[in-house]
Amino acid sequence: MTLQVHDLCVQYSAQTVLQLEHAHWECGQLGAVIGPNGCGKTTLLKAIAGVLPSTGQVQWQGRELSPALRPQVLAYMPQDNQASQGLTVLEVVLLGRLRQLGVRVSTADRQGVYQVLERLGISHLAGRSLHQLSGGQRQLVWLAQALLAQPQVLLLDEPTSALDMEHQLQVLQLLRDLAHQHGLCVVVVLHDLAAVARFADTVLALQQGCLHSQGAAADMLQPDCLAQLFRVQVDMLQGFDGLLIPVPRCAILV
Repeated sequence: MTLQVHDLCVQYSAQTVLQLEHAHWECGQLGAVIGPNGCGKTTLLKAIAGVLPSTGQVQWQGRELSPALRPQVLAYMPQDNQASQGLTVLEVVLLGRLRQLGVRVSTADRQGVYQVLERLGISHLAGRSLHQLSGGQRQLVWLAQALLAQPQVLLLDEPTSALDMEHQLQVLQLLRDLAHQHGLCVVVVLHDLAAVARFADTVLALQQGCLHSQGAAADMLQPDCLAQLFRVQVDMLQGFDGLLIPVPRCAILV
């Protein structure tokens, strides 16, 4: 099962900000999207999710992902969520199952919320309002909302940016487990190349709104490729487990 885009184009006014001829992601894999600031990473996820108008095709299992089909297939977690700060954590997470909710919230719905919150280690926050939470805690709440929808495709825009190191590792491990063990197609925008090396199966690199390259993470996270993308010199350090981790050394000056 594959998520694919063909001739995907997003324009702001008359300016083209994303032009992607083809890209694809497989189920059972975690795919990272990388690239310098302003290259179109967030725009790509928004276009796939249908948040931004675009031209071209987004396909799931060879079938066009129509507006009616999108909510059944994918869940999207943006960088910034504008949900009411007066809602409780329980209420926010329940919105992930909005399509299935009846007039009253069932016991099964509540149990589903608490199971997801427990998995993320934040069940004790269920009754608190969003405005009482830290940025990292809110980020975990948005992730819980996305997971409650039980999607086949997860699109996440920098889901660990506000988290401490423990929770970064916890969330990325969970996302990889969801892909590897449950067959989800997980696409994540990440800036931390060490995290990409450790958790991603594939990498899609964007540059100036276009596809630079896409392939296996180990092949993509090479000094030459990263120098082209980010204009930095990179050292490859080997971890205790033998994994090679890219570590930026210095900027490449013109």
